[in-house]
Amino acid sequence: MHLRRRSLLLAAAATPAVAAVPAHAAPAERRPVVIGHRGAAGWRPEHTAASYTYAVQTGADWIEPDLVPTKDHVLVVRHENEISQTTDVAAHPEFADRRTTKTVDGRAVTGWFTEDFTLAELKTLRAVERLPQVRNRNTVFDGREEVMTFQEVVELARRLSRTHGRTIAVFPETKHPTYFRSIGLPLEPKLVAAIRRNRLGRRECVVQSFEPTSLKRMTGLGVPLWQALGTTGGPYDLPGRTYKEMMTPAGLAEIAQYADWIGPDKSSVAATSLVADAHAAGLRIGPYTFRAENQFLPADFRRGSGANDFGDAFAEYALYYRLGVDAVVTDFPDLAVMARRG
Repeated sequence: MHLRRRSLLLAAAATPAVAAVPAHAAPAERRPVVIGHRGAAGWRPEHTAASYTYAVQTGADWIEPDLVPTKDHVLVVRHENEISQTTDVAAHPEFADRRTTKTVDGRAVTGWFTEDFTLAELKTLRAVERLPQVRNRNTVFDGREEVMTFQEVVELARRLSRTHGRTIAVFPETKHPTYFRSIGLPLEPKLVAAIRRNRLGRRECVVQSFEPTSLKRMTGLGVPLWQALGTTGGPYDLPGRTYKEMMTPAGLAEIAQYADWIGPDKSSVAATSLVADAHAAGLRIGPYTFRAENQFLPADFRRGSGANDFGDAFAEYALYYRLGVDAVVTDFPDLAVMARRG
């Protein structure tokens, strides 16, 4: 396959892509959606303007902001509310006394948390690469980008839509919604208000969560809802319910009563009937997270000896496209777009 011989770095060139499509369209009516996971996290520090912009420049259809709140209840975009891995907060002596240990979704976490900072305080921090041992090349961008608000991501998506002449959708995820509700900083009312204030429609926004009750709080909003699914355990808000049960035909039928999509780990899709079962339930399916480094690829697609060397990512995309997935969530949207072209 000629694409395998191309340098992956050439994938940075901007390429055309289809616009986001309403969730009610049949799977056969369009090509799979390419979703920039936290932007283009394989090439830039995640959840930054540079990462989102690069994702769109290289062909992403949607960009994904993970949502957590500040102390003054503003939605900002970070992978987790604990920010020592994604910002330079540890280098700020004025915030040293904010380091603490909290229990989030039943797990003890130590560090600095967005809910202990005002937005003005968070804006004094700068983003850093979350996986410096894996993506050392991205550390050159450390310290250059602010923490963004969800509103800023919406505005950026609309500017990029105008620049590139196609609709770029935002794909926000509510992170730890039960936890934030328990401390008086619920995510859903703020997200609903932002969607309505910005008049985001079906082509411009899809809301995701691992917690079904979070999604159910936003039914009737007029945008598609996406039930994310883990590989072990189950949703924190539904003790006793497992993700494995949710991926059975009966579980999928239940999801279809409130959501339009499911988003399973890609390992739950290969060699299973999940794609066909999801479609039979009237759901679309978008597995996560596609990456190019060997350690994240199936053994057959690894190349070279290093865990962080790039393997045959194109072969993996081709496999999942053949399986009939409706979207892919990827750290390397440029590669997904190139693979989609065949």
